[in-house]
Amino acid sequence: MSLPVVLQRVKDLGYKVFDGDADYDLNIVGIRSKDTTVNTFNDLMTVSYKVKGQWFTRSWACTTDPGLYWMQNPMRVDGCAQLVCGQYRGSHKLGKHRGQYNALVQTGNKVRVYRDPDKDETFDQAIESITEGYFGINIHRANSRNTSRRVDKWSAGCQVIADPKGFEDFIKLCRKQVSTNGWDSFSYTLIEEW
Repeated sequence: MSLPVVLQRVKDLGYKVFDGDADYDLNIVGIRSKDTTVNTFNDLMTVSYKVKGQWFTRSWACTTDPGLYWMQNPMRVDGCAQLVCGQYRGSHKLGKHRGQYNALVQTGNKVRVYRDPDKDETFDQAIESITEGYFGINIHRANSRNTSRRVDKWSAGCQVIADPKGFEDFIKLCRKQVSTNGWDSFSYTLIEEW
């Protein structure tokens, strides 16, 4: 059985695809849109996995970019964070986002981020700004009160699924990986739209 299109792209980029025989061995892939409009949920979060040898892929609108509020009011002097495209093996585990609700939290391996300190409405991806570490780049949700559908304060660099119901489906799949296989760490791959 051939790979889902998104996983073929991941493989073509030289990253690991979890395509063994285990059910619910999740491939979590964010796709950053070519559309660079700031403050929008214009990206895609995908999860691909097998059940009894058959591939399934789910996807949800998300942002892989920080919201305008945090770009203009960064938490750090060196600027707001934006995750660098790449594969982050074992980078996340189930936990509480800011102690409030279940999410995938960065408690495993380090990630790499760009920093943009100029506080304008364009995110600069300067190679020299890249730093690696533990920055709390979680995978979480916006909420149903976000009727404007703008990112605003929902992301200071996190990967944020726009729809809370879709996010609950995402978390159920993560729990299914843990209950089926006992694997409590999750890899995250961020790629650009092709």
